[in-house]
Amino acid sequence: MTSPQGKFIEKLAFVSSRTAEAKAARDHLATLYGDTPAKAADVIVALGGDGLMLQTMHRFMNSHVPIYGMNRGSVGFLMNEYAEEGLLDRIRKAVTTTIHPLLMEAVDIDGEVYTARAINEVSMLRQTYQAAKLKVTVDTRVRLEELICDGILVSTPAGSTAYNLSAHGPLLPINSPLLALTPISPFRPRRWRGALLPNRSNVRIDVLEPDKRPVSAAADHIEIRNVRSVSVAEDWDAESLIMFDPDHGWDERILTEMFRY
Repeated sequence: MTSPQGKFIEKLAFVSSRTAEAKAARDHLATLYGDTPAKAADVIVALGGDGLMLQTMHRFMNSHVPIYGMNRGSVGFLMNEYAEEGLLDRIRKAVTTTIHPLLMEAVDIDGEVYTARAINEVSMLRQTYQAAKLKVTVDTRVRLEELICDGILVSTPAGSTAYNLSAHGPLLPINSPLLALTPISPFRPRRWRGALLPNRSNVRIDVLEPDKRPVSAAADHIEIRNVRSVSVAEDWDAESLIMFDPDHGWDERILTEMFRY
């Protein structure tokens, strides 16, 4: 859901990645606009790349404070262009998008249960030279009895331009009520290239032969080794807020990526 921000915005908090360029930008902007503690800020300004934006969205999840990123990294798909002039005016005109993360519940081979949230994707990957063997269940119905592959991922629309895109998964408009289920280097079934699922689906992936063919699971930057099963569903009780300039919003970025060749 998107909505323009009002003109009440006055207090900014600045965070940056560890690069010299990002740190210098943070210091300079804090001098120009002041630097309010994040808990008291109207908007958090993140300076870095997409990795920094993901970390910031996790850090301030459910804080109800929107995050406006400016690119001081490499790709910067989640970031706005960097500019020092007129920052408050840009932020007041920006559009806010609400992101609900995925909730991963992973059970390892010893029966330990782990939970973690992912804004981009939950992925599973083989840990050794042997391909993984997986069983895929959607909403309690087994859809694939055996998938032989390097791995599989469940992506949000926000993450569809990340690992999902590298694995040849579909690009999803940010407001689409969908999740992408995308295999990574599938071998059998040879023709299966993934599925689009309603975003209220519950996906369970069981690892077949976990001792012989170990698999790890990751929710964004949190990894669990030697998993036996993973369940994934959208977490409607959690949210992060991200802001984009109106002339270069998320829908435009997705369309640009769709027609890139």
